[in-house]
Amino acid sequence: MENKLPITVLIAAKNEEANIGRCLNALAPAQRIIVIDSKSQDATPRISKEAGVEVVQFDYLGGYPKKRQWALTHLRIETPWVLLIDADEVVPRTLWQEIHQEISNPNGSVAYAVSKGFHFLGRRLSFGGFSHSAVILFRIGSARFEQICDGESDLFDMEVHERLIVDGKIGNLKTPLIHEDFKGLTAYIDRHNRYSTWEARVRYNFIKSGQWGKDTIKRRLFGNIQERRRFLKTLAVRAPFEPQLWFLYHYVLRLGFLEGRPGLIASQIRANYINQVRSKMYEMSLHK
Repeated sequence: MENKLPITVLIAAKNEEANIGRCLNALAPAQRIIVIDSKSQDATPRISKEAGVEVVQFDYLGGYPKKRQWALTHLRIETPWVLLIDADEVVPRTLWQEIHQEISNPNGSVAYAVSKGFHFLGRRLSFGGFSHSAVILFRIGSARFEQICDGESDLFDMEVHERLIVDGKIGNLKTPLIHEDFKGLTAYIDRHNRYSTWEARVRYNFIKSGQWGKDTIKRRLFGNIQERRRFLKTLAVRAPFEPQLWFLYHYVLRLGFLEGRPGLIASQIRANYINQVRSKMYEMSLHK
């Protein structure tokens, strides 16, 4: 691809010096690249500027919008397409080729879901069902982040598990992203401990109100990929033995045991994450 693709890449980042360089090195086909930084205390802004990309600082004031939606609302984006990725993700060349083909199709979709190929403890896990798909490529103006009710807005300045609400058809790209965090297992577990606090708040609000938020993905068994996930999550929040069910899903049903020790550890972390969520929900119920 000699010509740049008409895409603006938005990268949400904070203290990502271990990952950001590798991420940026794979983005040459894009017309514009913007790192949305949250006052990193490491070399993330310097590495980004040295790579020749734009760096925008984001000051979170609480509530909605968070980082990515703020960028979509407030930054002047002149390309017809936007690609959202994290600093620990890499866009392989074959995915760029697929993106080029799809956005050149006048009868294509307005948005595309991409699988995030899960790398863990130094290798790609092909089994276990740890890789998930999310809408990350879309025509500007065709998508917005849902407004999840997460109680106090003091945990994260960026979207955690919020999804994009798309006005139009969603397609699927076959080539996965490379999702690999080089900050180590301790950072991974610490981050998911904070994620579990956020998810406990979201689930607790849902149990109390019956709603995920003000403007959210619809839950439909036969809907698009995001609507099906939301339908299944709605069932999971009330399922007995949910942590154990997730372990069986990843380790047995999705053949995580074929990955050896990394597959076992990843399955245990997933089950522990859900156990933390449910435990924190119980604690919340004691104070209400």
